Amino acid sequence: MNISIIVPIYNEESNLPVLYDKLLEVVKKMGVSYEFIFVDDGSKDNSFEVILQLAEKDRFVKYIKFSRNFGHQKAVCAGLFNSKGDAVVIIDADLQDPPETILNLYEKYKNGYEIVYAKRREREGETFFKKFTAKMFYRILRKITVIDIPLDTGDFRIIDRKVVEILKRMPESSKFIRGQIAWTGFKQTFVEYDRKKRNAGNTGYNYRKMFRFAIDGIISFSELPLKLSGILGFIVSSIAFFLMIYAFYSKFILQKTVPGWTSLMISVLFIGGIQLICIACISEYICRMHQDILCRPLYVVDTSNIEKVM
Repeated sequence: MNISIIVPIYNEESNLPVLYDKLLEVVKKMGVSYEFIFVDDGSKDNSFEVILQLAEKDRFVKYIKFSRNFGHQKAVCAGLFNSKGDAVVIIDADLQDPPETILNLYEKYKNGYEIVYAKRREREGETFFKKFTAKMFYRILRKITVIDIPLDTGDFRIIDRKVVEILKRMPESSKFIRGQIAWTGFKQTFVEYDRKKRNAGNTGYNYRKMFRFAIDGIISFSELPLKLSGILGFIVSSIAFFLMIYAFYSKFILQKTVPGWTSLMISVLFIGGIQLICIACISEYICRMHQDILCRPLYVVDTSNIEKVM
């Protein structure tokens, strides 16, 4: 198998026929043996029925259907873990990432790169707020991690089989795949492209999921929040210590006491706020440790036409 193309699916019934035709055209131009792995992440529409129809007419169409919605990153993992290709492509089903770009990714891959990611020049059909927050997230993440995570990229990329084998050995349950791929350290480059508007349907990534995804990326690849909690604790403790000295000085040296209700409340609220922030930060790390200790599977498969499903 020359190439596997992984497509996570969530309510994409109207996009699937168009996507399949475009992908088929791409692999024919490439002249390679292929497999398409569609991972249905608990879709509420008729996406899985469309996938079954595609599988009936093309024996190289593989599918995995989850028992419920487990999330985009875990759907990608299911495809990666069950792929057989020497090279593996990850692409979403909404056609915002043009399938034709795979040709350029594959050309770069054949030049000896183990990772070739697609870097966005433009993002059509997205709000200013989404573009701004995404831009800031990637730049902040790059500053606070020791891993060189590429800017302005999603999961759209091609990776070598050796990268997939390393990903299989990463057991954490909170997945941030683009960070994990960068962590492997293999030779990488990029291809620029313009991201299009969604072909049809609505995105499954609302702002709540985007925020959760951003937290996963930061917590998974940076210890700065923990270190920052310690620094804030030291600063607040220092301020409180000097305020205590000043209180004693005012009472016993200056011989004057101030009712001080306002200053007391400000101090209490300030210190309490910092403590709550630090506790919340630490709890995020502990929560992830708890999830990994439970050793639950990343996902549960309902049905599949792949012989061995991980």
